[in-house]
Amino acid sequence: MLFRQLFDPETSTYTYLVADELSGDAAVIDPVVAQVDRDRTLIDELGSTLRYAIETHIHADHVTGGGKLREFTGCQTVVPENAQADCADRILKDGEVLQVGRVSIRAIATWGHTDSHMAYLINGDRVLTGDSLLIRGCGRTDFQSGDAGTLYDTITQRLFTLPDETLVYPGHDYRGHTVSSIGEEKRFNPRLAGRDRAAFIELMENLNLPQPQRIAEALPANVRCGCVSQNA
Repeated sequence: MLFRQLFDPETSTYTYLVADELSGDAAVIDPVVAQVDRDRTLIDELGSTLRYAIETHIHADHVTGGGKLREFTGCQTVVPENAQADCADRILKDGEVLQVGRVSIRAIATWGHTDSHMAYLINGDRVLTGDSLLIRGCGRTDFQSGDAGTLYDTITQRLFTLPDETLVYPGHDYRGHTVSSIGEEKRFNPRLAGRDRAAFIELMENLNLPQPQRIAEALPANVRCGCVSQNA
């Protein structure tokens, strides 16, 4: 398996490329529209064919590159169930497995940051957690139908039940971290380690974070797979 972690410095977003070296089939998870040329170049250099552009959720901080990648490559755009994105070619449900050649991508419903969020377990040994579980943190729960109690439940019951050695690759990082593990986050994540559900909810309800700078542009564009204009 080819596995690449790519970074957009403007929004601190991680995009992931997974590909099967034998078949050449590839998928991109959480592409950013500003980095579509970078992603296409890498896919071409690796001799891969993009089959899927997959979202962990409808993003509020950047415009997805899924629509552009579909336009350029003919790939399918994929969103989680409950996502309000009629433009998508395919919807993934909890527990569903998407095959990319010999690479398996299993959807794990991780609601709480939003009400339509998926993590993706890649070949059983690494999980792309989107904005649910971050390295030494977690996603916010104060908009997009987020719910702190639900996020606590999904992290502790759905992600923290994976083997401790499972690698954690988040959708964002703002401090230079690139990878963690389930075992590390269970022990050292300051928002979760040693906190019960009630304490986590209290913490999350008092973060008082500013709104994402690009939310007014990103949300309406992303329900149209990255089309900024309604007429596009």
